[in-house]
Amino acid sequence: MKSETEEKRKVNLLGKQKRFLRGLGHQLEPLVYIGKEGLTDNVAQATREAFKTHELIKVKLGQNCTQSVEDAATALSELTGAAVAQLIGKVLLLYLPNKKLKREHRIILPKE
Repeated sequence: MKSETEEKRKVNLLGKQKRFLRGLGHQLEPLVYIGKEGLTDNVAQATREAFKTHELIKVKLGQNCTQSVEDAATALSELTGAAVAQLIGKVLLLYLPNKKLKREHRIILPKE
């Protein structure tokens, strides 16, 4: 069940913002891996931990993962309040702004 703070911080991205994030995410290495067990509590917790130090993360589904990338993206988005910036192959790109990061480490999204 989502907490009230997760409900409030659900991020919605415009097309231009998604394109900008995809450009930034191209060089990133996956920080979270989903294995053959699928989306477990440990994976959800690892994703939350990654968002404490990053605003943009890649999540990769392993070869033996039976869950679809779309299902994983939807579930992780709902669990963390993050926006899905990209789905490509078995990799998804998630964005969640973090005001606790230093200003120089935050991502400034383009307006409209």
